[in-house]
Parts: sequence; structure tokens; C-alpha cells
Amino acid sequence: MLTLGIDTSNYATSLAVFDTNAGEVVYDCKQFLPVRQGQLGLRQSDALFHHTAALPRLLETLGEQADLTGVEAVGVSARPRPVEGSYMPCFLAGVSAATAFSAARRLPLVQTTHQQGHIAAALFAAGGSELFGRPVLVFHVSGGTTDLLHCDAAGRITCLGTSRDLYAGQAVDRLGVRLGFSFPAGAQVSRLAESCPDEIRPRASVKGTDCSLSGLQNQYEKLLAEGADPAYVCKYCLLCVAETLCRMAGAARQNSAELPVVFAGGVMSSDLIRRYVTARLPGARFVPGKFASDNAIGVALLAAKEVGAWPSISRSTN
Repeated sequence: MLTLGIDTSNYATSLAVFDTNAGEVVYDCKQFLPVRQGQLGLRQSDALFHHTAALPRLLETLGEQADLTGVEAVGVSARPRPVEGSYMPCFLAGVSAATAFSAARRLPLVQTTHQQGHIAAALFAAGGSELFGRPVLVFHVSGGTTDLLHCDAAGRITCLGTSRDLYAGQAVDRLGVRLGFSFPAGAQVSRLAESCPDEIRPRASVKGTDCSLSGLQNQYEKLLAEGADPAYVCKYCLLCVAETLCRMAGAARQNSAELPVVFAGGVMSSDLIRRYVTARLPGARFVPGKFASDNAIGVALLAAKEVGAWPSISRSTN
């Protein structure tokens, strides 16, 4: 059977179709929300508008690539996180489209969260169904979260640590926009950082499994004011994020030494961060870019799980 996933986050409109028999994502598409040069994101009213405008076109594109008549369940991210009070209007666009699609076809509608979709996509890409059946530590690092999560075999999520102020994605995006890049700026910051050959000793502010990243912005602003090369500053910023995650994981592993650690979220698309972390954290698992950044893949996977098609999920797609 096929399941359709829809995600309308603060960054992108995305759709995905998952084939439960083959255990593969047969098609996915994504469109980033337009942000004016120099701005750090969108107002929720504007994000909702852009999602509403994009969804019909993306559904039409999806229908040209995949046979949507075979869809037997629809999943949608209805809110940011699986915690009380979690809400953002941008997710209403996805809920509206998913509800209309499922009602017209009389299909089951599975409402999940953006964070759970991120986790599901990352676990699937990192280990297929194997990681879903055991406890695992997952980092969800994006513009709206810097969370260290414990996921048990039943799918329950417990937050073990988080940022007390600025999120990692915010720090990276603010640097990128400061340098004239478009928002979201993570990919451009990462590309520029790769061109810096200098050795850097990153700094981190971590207490237990919680971190603080507001000081990082002050540090790179000071470097830029002193005339530091932008490539050096970008590399410094990303490696400070990487060092922060390593220390958080180290604190968590004092009590969970045998658990695998998986990294999800748009910030984790950086090859620079991946190389730094994997060299210092044995067993760390990163996933391909499209599974790490905002997408509807995990939402489609969770729809399959909810309707009882989970045993067919047998391998990842790398």
C-alpha cells in the first residue's frame, strides 16, 4: 500500500509517498517558503498563505510522478512537537489539505507532529525498521529546536536536554543573513565554511544535557567586527554547534552508554558538523540531507505505522 505524507513547516511545504510493500519512498517533493532578502523568516500569516498556495501545485506534481489512486492512508504534521500547548498556524494548511484528500477518498487520516516526522525519517534512513524497535537517542537540531530526545521502543519521546536560549539553526541563519545569504542560510554557511583551511578550536556552553547558544552569536559578531574572514567565521560557528552536541551527547551517554545516537534536523545536513561529530562520538549516525531537513517522509512513514503497515518497513533509502 501507499501512504501520503504532508508537512507544512515554518521553512518548507513538502509531500512524500511511501510504498509499504517495497519499504521505499517512491517520491517526495519540497518547496521552500519565499523569504525576502535580509529577513529572518516569515510571519505565520504569510507562511500560511504560501503553504496554501503551494499545496495544490505540489499535489499536482506529485500526482504526475506517483499513482495517488493507490494511496490508502494520509499522514500530516498538525503541530510542531508532541507536547501540550505546541501550536503554529502554518501547520493548518497541511491539515486542511490532508483532511480534504482523506475525506474525498474515505481514507484514514493520521495526525502527527513535525518533530515526530523528523525523527521517523532520520531513524528510517539511519537503520530502517531496526532502530524503531529499540531505545535510541535522537538530536533534533533546526531553526526551532536544539533538542536531545530519548525515544523508546514504543515510540514515546522524552526530552533529555535542550537549548536554554538560542537554537542552533537560529544562530546559523542569523550569521548567514548577516553575511548577505538568503534565509534559510544553513547550506550557504556550510559551503563557505568548507573553504576555510584553518584549524579551529570551538567553544561550547553546556551544563549537563542542556546548552546555551546565545554566546555563540556574540562570539561570531565579535569576529566579524574584528575583520575575520567570513569563511573562518562560518566554520567557527558550525564547529561550535558540533562541539555543543558532542558534549550534550557525552552527558546523556553517562546513563545510556549503549544507545545509538541519531542526528536529525536541517542543521545536521552540514558535512562539516557530521565529520566533526563522528570523529568524536563513536556510533553516531547521520542521514542523507533530504532525510535530515524538513520533509514529509517521516510523516508518511508514521501514517504507515498507524494503519498497521509497519512490519513491511524493512530497509532505509540512502
